[in-house]
Amino acid sequence: MTLLNIGQLAQRTGVTVETVRFYEKRGLIAAPQRSDSGYRQYTPETVKRVRFIQRAKEVGFTLKNIGELLALRQKPGTSCADIKLRGTQKIEEVDQKIRDLKRIRDALGRMIMRCSGSGALSECPILEELELDEE
Repeated sequence: MTLLNIGQLAQRTGVTVETVRFYEKRGLIAAPQRSDSGYRQYTPETVKRVRFIQRAKEVGFTLKNIGELLALRQKPGTSCADIKLRGTQKIEEVDQKIRDLKRIRDALGRMIMRCSGSGALSECPILEELELDEE
């Protein structure tokens, strides 16, 4: 089995050395064995684990979510339905974020429509809207 040093692991997975250390600190990857001189030595399995983490991040899972997924993978009795549930929950979170962003976009759009882009700064409808004192 070919062991990798931290730089090689980082290069193969497209992350930084600091990211590898961070994942190790967070328990997302196992603490590696050490060489006689104290250097970390990672297995090819760690490459797979880091790639899994990166792909999960790309689809919106947080590091906490990823830790839960990894734990479920090792837990006896876990089914595909358990993992599907996590994916469904993530979609619901994404949908809520989309609704929130649309609300923000609409509010900004209304403010911009009210502004001609000319006139004194003291009469800017965008700033007036942001300064509204509603109690």
